Amino acid sequence: MSKHETWRTRLYWEQVGGLLIEEFIVVKGNKNQGKRALDGLIVLNEEKAIHNGNTYDIKGKDVIVIQTKAHRIGMYLLGQAYFSKLLIEKLQPRSVKSVAICGNNDAIMAKLAEAHGVEIVVIGDDQKPEND
Repeated sequence: MSKHETWRTRLYWEQVGGLLIEEFIVVKGNKNQGKRALDGLIVLNEEKAIHNGNTYDIKGKDVIVIQTKAHRIGMYLLGQAYFSKLLIEKLQPRSVKSVAICGNNDAIMAKLAEAHGVEIVVIGDDQKPEND
């Protein structure tokens, strides 16, 4: 994650709680497929902490998939959030919520996100903590 994304992901996590896993590996890369990482994965009902590592057994857990970009939501971020949910479902969590965090919303993309079960969370530059 970039310096423009990490603080947004963490600010959202501060509000939600649970175990935050940054750069969670949802698909391991090999010669036939690329590695796929989520900007963040929150495991709900776990102690509030940032996990030291990028893997975790989520079978039977309630999770939030997070994809984050600093700018206005577009097709790239929305696609990441949508397909990340489908990929994470293969790991058999009890429930999955998909969240796209961005700096600005977009009316057309917001309608598509709602229709496909992706929540858009806008965290503007003005919300950046002073210590970051």
